Amino acid sequence: MPPITAAAIYARISSDQDGTALGVARQLDDCRRLASDLGWPVADEYVDNDISAYSGKRRPEYQRLLVDISERRRDAVIVYHSDRLTRRPIELEQFLEVATAANLRHVRFVAGAAVDVTNGDGLMILRLLSAVAANESDTKSRRIRRKMDELAAAGLPHGGSRRPFGYDDDRVTVREQEADVIRSLADRFVSGESLRSLTTWLEASEFQAVGGGVWRSGALRGVLTSARIAGLRSHRGQVVGPAKWTAIITEQHRDRILSRLAHITTTHQRSPRRYLLSGLLRCGRCGKPLLSSPSGATRRYACVSGPDHGGCGRLTVVAEPVEELITEAVLFRLDTPELSAALDGSTSGDSQTIAMGQGLADDRAQLDELAALYAGKEITSREWLTARQPIEARIRQTETALARATKSSALTGLAGQGVALRTGWASLNLTRQHAIVAAVLNHAVVGPGTPGARHLDPERILPRWRL
Repeated sequence: MPPITAAAIYARISSDQDGTALGVARQLDDCRRLASDLGWPVADEYVDNDISAYSGKRRPEYQRLLVDISERRRDAVIVYHSDRLTRRPIELEQFLEVATAANLRHVRFVAGAAVDVTNGDGLMILRLLSAVAANESDTKSRRIRRKMDELAAAGLPHGGSRRPFGYDDDRVTVREQEADVIRSLADRFVSGESLRSLTTWLEASEFQAVGGGVWRSGALRGVLTSARIAGLRSHRGQVVGPAKWTAIITEQHRDRILSRLAHITTTHQRSPRRYLLSGLLRCGRCGKPLLSSPSGATRRYACVSGPDHGGCGRLTVVAEPVEELITEAVLFRLDTPELSAALDGSTSGDSQTIAMGQGLADDRAQLDELAALYAGKEITSREWLTARQPIEARIRQTETALARATKSSALTGLAGQGVALRTGWASLNLTRQHAIVAAVLNHAVVGPGTPGARHLDPERILPRWRL
């Protein structure tokens, strides 16, 4: 038998929560020591850190090892233990197929005997080891799933490598500074600001994500939509009941966040990019919404005709003057007694909104009862899941119906502050400005202009106030 000239070392560990890779480092040391004892030159080392061999996830270095074996660049393999190579019998058969085709005869384990993959007894031993490893993994997975079910039913947090934003490492104690940030983000998102705008604000304000990472819109969306911040326990993507930790925002506030996301998804609504009054102007001739319609370097709003828009096509207005006029009117209105009275009335909501909120509360209470029955082993998991489905369907329908909930939270702390807000208006980003305007203004009707006029006639603009 020819001598070994290019051995491969493969190391893998399923979980590396602290990110130090110490587990694979120990495997590599032991494998190198065995290679030295055998006199096998090591051509390369292949390391998959923090990747399970039982879940079926792709292991990049394992795949690279298979390619090198198939191309006969490796003539032996050293692994710490057979379960480091694979825990799935089907994957073992694939490995053996590649090894047999490449005439690779030597597979050695630090913990275990040598295996000759061309020998029937050696193959039987390796297959038995793989079957045992698969059974151990399956048993462990069942225990973990059962434990997770119990924690969820009790409203307790589960473990993890990273704490959630807003909470300490124990996942229960609220970090007040981060909680204040979450509340501000929730208010501003419900009021109309985009996730991208809020992410930019987080970075500019130097509020770091957990672990010091850079904020992304997807991560921020995950924080704002999480059941956790509303004091709810979720499990397998569904809310299963109240949690044992303190809520940062109310359930009703989270409902508004979910409703706005649902509304954006349904309508494909986008936040304004360059036009403050996007979606807030109507044509005085036909009543259709005015759309952004730039002419060279001039920003304009226009009534657009055609099958896709249906407007009359007979009205345009230069953007800057009408935006200045509406902004001034909004800031003035913030200081009026009428707006304060309207805000006082909006806090209670109309009867329809109150009824929807009560319906959500009732449905969630029913889910809590189901979770308690499951925790007390009075119903099976199958019965629990079956009973939850119609309740959760009603919750989703109600959340969608709440998409048009009041936007008055955009004005939190701003009533009576029109003069002060005017001073810092230019420093606000466009989505924040738009949210404030939209909270006060339902829409404004733009009437026909006078041909040849060089300035905007204020009489052309008729505001329809929301508050």
